[in-house]
Amino acid sequence: MAPGNSSRQAVFVDGVRTPFLRAGTDFKTLSAYDIGRLAIGGLINKTKLDGSSVDHVIMGNVIQDINTSNVARECSLGAGLPDDIPAHTISLACVSSNRAITDAVNAIACGNSSKIIAGGTEIMSDIPIRFRKKFRQKLLETQKYKSPLDYLKFFKGLRFSDILPEIPSIAEYSTGETMGESCDKMSAKFGISREEEDEYALRSHKLAAKAEEKGYFDDEMFPVPVPPSYKIVDSDNGIRGDSTLEKLQSLRPAFTKPHGTHTAGNSSFLTDGASASLIMEEKAALDAGYKPKALIHAFTYVAQKPGDELLIGPAFAVPIVLDRMKLTVSDIDVFEFHEAFAGQILTVLKALGSDTFARERLGRDKKVGEIPMDKFNLWGGSLSVGHPFGATGVRLVTTAANRLIHEDGKYGLIAACAAGGQGHAMIIERYNQ
Repeated sequence: MAPGNSSRQAVFVDGVRTPFLRAGTDFKTLSAYDIGRLAIGGLINKTKLDGSSVDHVIMGNVIQDINTSNVARECSLGAGLPDDIPAHTISLACVSSNRAITDAVNAIACGNSSKIIAGGTEIMSDIPIRFRKKFRQKLLETQKYKSPLDYLKFFKGLRFSDILPEIPSIAEYSTGETMGESCDKMSAKFGISREEEDEYALRSHKLAAKAEEKGYFDDEMFPVPVPPSYKIVDSDNGIRGDSTLEKLQSLRPAFTKPHGTHTAGNSSFLTDGASASLIMEEKAALDAGYKPKALIHAFTYVAQKPGDELLIGPAFAVPIVLDRMKLTVSDIDVFEFHEAFAGQILTVLKALGSDTFARERLGRDKKVGEIPMDKFNLWGGSLSVGHPFGATGVRLVTTAANRLIHEDGKYGLIAACAAGGQGHAMIIERYNQ
């Protein structure tokens, strides 16, 4: 879909995020609800938004807490928005909040809404750990027990292993492989070396450290007071500006041992964080006194068979949105791609710059184009800043919009891979009217 061709143009007014923190650190006592409502509150404070004028709230969330299964609604209420504003939660792996934004765009384009909060929230410090199925079934049976004697038969038929906790794995249900294992295969298939992966990871950390030092994140991040001491957390804690190639090369394979190429140093880390953005119909935004940061144009979602190319989705999504806008790689001023693994991002870049890939996989006469690295992820990326699954999409769009303003560019291209062999791409345009 290309909403830019609609008479109801959607615009990105602004976006915010919490600091992105390594799981198990300062946000470990919080829930996705806690930081999600804070993200909405941060957006309201930044934009001076009249909460009563919001039509809908959409939040991405992947690792869901059963107590807040529609966490968007809980975050909306927790942030103090009126209780008559509907809200829904989206789970589309790493592009969940991208989908929140584009669902908002669709609602605006067809006239159902004019002002939507779209965001995402994720706490990887507190993942749901269940009992095994046989034990769960036994627990459910207790609801039918009528006397204390009934409980004597509870353990009948149970083995010790049945009462052990069932810890979820970040793996593909269809293949049984983790993302890291699949990405090791993809890197090998496309000839991406360990050295290249470590060099790219170092680049991401160095650029993020430089952006942090120069204050580039100040326009997208707000400080979070963490109870019970209400310590103020005001920066990402996964950025390693002091990292070296030697340190990265010393790390052992984390997924496919002993020959895999992905390590803890060149893979995105488990992250806690939340984000929120204000998506509006253009005229409504101007009438409300806003100057939007960007127009939201073409976007798409794609999918391939999960397996040894699990995370190659952007290589299929990018040419679709470029074609819809009648643009080429050379027309893009700012590239913001999600970095799940160094090998993943390098594979996507290699595929986009390959005539063979274009002919054999895309049905095109020539390559999509080689992306210039002097325009690519210049403020670091998910490898360094962090990757809260449900929140990264809004971070990508917010950073792209801010970079367009900072670098005096016109078009920004956002792309991301996602579990299930899926991918996403979007084109935004700096707002200058």
